[in-house]
Amino acid sequence: MNLHSTIWRFLILLLSFSIKRGPLLPADCLRFEGCGSLTVEPALPFLLGSNLTVYCHITKCPQRRECSKISLELNYETVGAWEKVNCTTVIFTLIDVRRPLSFVRCKRHHAQRSEIVGGLDLRGGLPPDKPGNIFCETTRSSDFINCLWERGQETHLPTTYNVSIKRANGTQVLLDQIRGAEEITMPRAMIGENTEHQLIITAYNHFGASQSDPVTLCVEDMVIPETPRIIEIKFESISITAQLQWETAESSEHLRSYVRLSTDNSSWEVVERTDVSKGLIQVDDLRPLTAYEFQMRTCYSGLTRNDTGPVRSAASERLICSKWSLSVRRRSPGKGPSQQLHVWRILGSQKTNGSRMVTVLWKPPPPEDYSGEVQQYKIFIGSDQNPREISLTASSQCSVQVPVNVQTLSVSAVTLYGSTPPADVPLRHSDDCGPLLKVLAPSPNGSAVLVSWSWPGNKPWSPPGGEVLHYVLECRSVPAAELQWQQVAEDQNSTSVTGLTDGVRYNISVYAVTARGVSVPSSGLVYSKEKEPLSGPKVRVLAHEAGRIWIQWGELPVDQQRGFITNYTIYLQTLDSRNTEISETVPGSDPRQKWLDCPEGALVLQMTASTSAGEGPRGSRIPSQPATAGVGLMILIVFIITFFIALIANLMCWSCVRARIKQRCVSWGPAWFGENLPKPGNSVAIRLLEDGSEPTFSSTYSDPPLSPISLLSQEERDDVYPTIHVEISGQPTAETPLLTSDSGTMLAVSQLEDVSYKPQIAMLALQEEEGTETDEEHMDVATIEEEDGCSSMYGGLFEDFLSSVEVDFSDVPLRLTLRSVGGLLRPKTQEKTTVLNGGVLLGRSENKVAADSPSLDLQQGEIKMCDTADRCLSQYTVETTLTGGYFPQVAAVSSAPICDTQR
Repeated sequence: MNLHSTIWRFLILLLSFSIKRGPLLPADCLRFEGCGSLTVEPALPFLLGSNLTVYCHITKCPQRRECSKISLELNYETVGAWEKVNCTTVIFTLIDVRRPLSFVRCKRHHAQRSEIVGGLDLRGGLPPDKPGNIFCETTRSSDFINCLWERGQETHLPTTYNVSIKRANGTQVLLDQIRGAEEITMPRAMIGENTEHQLIITAYNHFGASQSDPVTLCVEDMVIPETPRIIEIKFESISITAQLQWETAESSEHLRSYVRLSTDNSSWEVVERTDVSKGLIQVDDLRPLTAYEFQMRTCYSGLTRNDTGPVRSAASERLICSKWSLSVRRRSPGKGPSQQLHVWRILGSQKTNGSRMVTVLWKPPPPEDYSGEVQQYKIFIGSDQNPREISLTASSQCSVQVPVNVQTLSVSAVTLYGSTPPADVPLRHSDDCGPLLKVLAPSPNGSAVLVSWSWPGNKPWSPPGGEVLHYVLECRSVPAAELQWQQVAEDQNSTSVTGLTDGVRYNISVYAVTARGVSVPSSGLVYSKEKEPLSGPKVRVLAHEAGRIWIQWGELPVDQQRGFITNYTIYLQTLDSRNTEISETVPGSDPRQKWLDCPEGALVLQMTASTSAGEGPRGSRIPSQPATAGVGLMILIVFIITFFIALIANLMCWSCVRARIKQRCVSWGPAWFGENLPKPGNSVAIRLLEDGSEPTFSSTYSDPPLSPISLLSQEERDDVYPTIHVEISGQPTAETPLLTSDSGTMLAVSQLEDVSYKPQIAMLALQEEEGTETDEEHMDVATIEEEDGCSSMYGGLFEDFLSSVEVDFSDVPLRLTLRSVGGLLRPKTQEKTTVLNGGVLLGRSENKVAADSPSLDLQQGEIKMCDTADRCLSQYTVETTLTGGYFPQVAAVSSAPICDTQR
């Protein structure tokens, strides 16, 4: 309760202070005291351009005991020139005041607020000018005379005009006063038809008066044509033209009509007109879809007047014309297109049936040629009687299939107010020489290219293909092949191509379209503005010798060039401690191969391309070494390879290494890979058969002479050749003599008992030294067994006997079947013999024998051989079975194993 009472007491005190000291106002508000006045010298209204003195007086200042600051504002601007008379009066001076209407106010400023003492409006003006260009006019049927004049400059003050008309004797006929007007109408009866009168007009205001020159009036000279009347206005949509039909109350034989119009309440404009017929005139070049206000008047032909009276001559100052007619308002319709479209084409390849695909191009009609929007385009294919029509909307090209018999193709644009005349598309080539491009000059700012052309010979504008209809200019970008084209009138030989991109190459071609067709084009390359290349050429080193280098570089892609290449710059940099760089410039027209002098040692090459705009960036770094360094490296590589080949060859010559290599190859390959087979050509039996003689006992070979063959029956054969089984096992004993050859082979022969025929047994010894090539081939098997570290007891008993047979491997790895290639006994005999040689089971079969030759089969038993790693030979068991026939000199043998330690 105490708080509320305190607040109310504070508010009451604040209101009481504001009532006593003044109301509370915002900071930007002024308080009007009205305790003073303003006076101006000279008195108002003042003459524009004069100096004014303003006095600000403070007459009453209640409850003020001290002087305050006083200021003056002219049109819200503070006046700086002032003079203080006392604490209540201040004089302000206004210099050259030219505004006809201004205001001033005087303010008094206190420490906290400002007060307005008083204000005053300042009104100024000018004295009136002498009225001029006075003329009076009337029509033949009018009862009034209308006089007009020009008042001159604006006075900004109320001006009064005194009109005085007197007769020639000085009698006052009319004295009238008009305020602020520039014309006066008086009755025609006040002035006699055949008498002259004098007219004087005087203008006056606050600053004085001005009197015009006397003007002589005569009714006959004041008559003007009757005011015409517009009856009807018609518009034509193709070319916006208005036809005005009018009439007048008098004869129009000696009258000339004039038309003025206005749009949207703008000022009037007199336009050209054409007299179509009597009472019908035409106004051209109107804007479509525009509201017009028309007026017209008529003037006497050849009759003029000046300010002092009529002058019937051509040197007059003013025509005698009627007043403007009443206004007629009309809105012009939309304008239909009147010009043909600009058309062109791109011809495709011709098909087998003669038709071809044609891309038709056209430009939209110019906007000033029509109003509204284009609704569609129509393409007419064929003759005028029955053309095929294609309609398109919002497009500027179309591809159509044109038959071989069609020679006419046209395009037209359709709007709301009409269609353009059909424009023919040229489809034929005239094969005539066309104009030649003369100048391709880019503009200084690079936004366009100026193109000009001329006809060859001394007769320009006279093409051999007939009259030129128009020219077509094509502009294709390279390599994007974007097409721009334009049609040029037949009477021009130059144009400019705009909308080009800087740094893009363009191929510009010009064609002449004549009545015969399209001429041969003339083309040229141009840049609207050249730029630096985007990259450097790729360099390739062809040869690098001591002190010089042969290089080749490729051409930059067109989109990377961005201008015509003027020169190339080659940079050579050494890789030594000096790091020296040299450069050489090559003209762009030279071949892209060059020998260059260069420093010794390794180099790094780079290359740049330059245009008229400057040098482009450097290409990739290409290192290069001289040729001598490369040859030395090749020699080193060849030496290393030769060394390793010689080392491997020496290792192969060592028996132990060769044996191990052969053992590895045999273990990795098939079983027959490591077998050395005897050559049939070395067989003694075959040699004897070829010679036709039998061997003697003096032969160095082990084979005995061949025994005669007799034919026996089956029973006799069974009795003569029983089956004998011989088995020798274990170590050799004294009962089994061993024949040991030089190679370590031991032969055990068991005497055949209980047999009437005992074959001859001969011991075969291998020769220690190689004599001939045949002897070396016979010892292949023994040599292999020697390298393996073990020797077989089986010698060369059947070595010569089987030397002329062919080898056939069976499915068992250690079993071989030998077939005779030439026949052992006779050439036509095929035998099968199974023998044991060197631990391998050999087989020979006899399937067919002559009638006088008995059959002989020899079957061997199984052979078991121990691992070669044990360095010993397994026990051999030979089983011989004589089933029939005659087999000469055969003994059953058994080989016993002999280890290396026993040798």
